[in-house]
Amino acid sequence: EVQLVESGGGLVQPGGSLRLSCAASGFTEGFYFSDYGMKWVRQAPGQGVEDVASINPSGGYTDYAASVKGRFTISRDNAKNTLYLQLNNLKTEDTAMYYCSLTNYRGQGTQVTVSS
Repeated sequence: EVQLVESGGGLVQPGGSLRLSCAASGFTEGFYFSDYGMKWVRQAPGQGVEDVASINPSGGYTDYAASVKGRFTISRDNAKNTLYLQLNNLKTEDTAMYYCSLTNYRGQGTQVTVSS
């Protein structure tokens, strides 16, 4: 079964940066990380799940929520089965649990807290 493990979250001041990683494993024979589009989603306390960024299997196409466009960058390293999210110029409203997602699989999340 596919497993996704996020890391890289933490407490940062407004205007700061973080880099999130998502390591994928458990692909059955004949299926590869590079076959799948992936995305980052987030959920703030008391809020619904918000799609943050997505990337196609090759990494050549990306898309972002309007709230993060120009500040966040999604990327992937298919040789390492790893998805990334670079978060720059963080705002307090970016505080949330961040999850990577592959089809209907989701990791346990990594907490990002932006506070002075």
